[in-house]
Amino acid sequence: MSDEAFNMSMRKFLKRLGVTSQQEIEKAVWAKKPKGSVKVRAVVSIPELGLEHLVEGEIETGEGA
Repeated sequence: MSDEAFNMSMRKFLKRLGVTSQQEIEKAVWAKKPKGSVKVRAVVSIPELGLEHLVEGEIETGEGA
């Protein structure tokens, strides 16, 4: 696989990941209407490469503290 093909394939995956994750988070926040912020954890894994990448953070819901 060329560098260009790899780059495009990865960008396509990451765009899909970002868009679908944002949609699901928004649905959950609108359904539950939490106050202040919510903790978030995302895991990207590639078993064939032995990769498990964890990202944690908080998302402000805009509903006051």
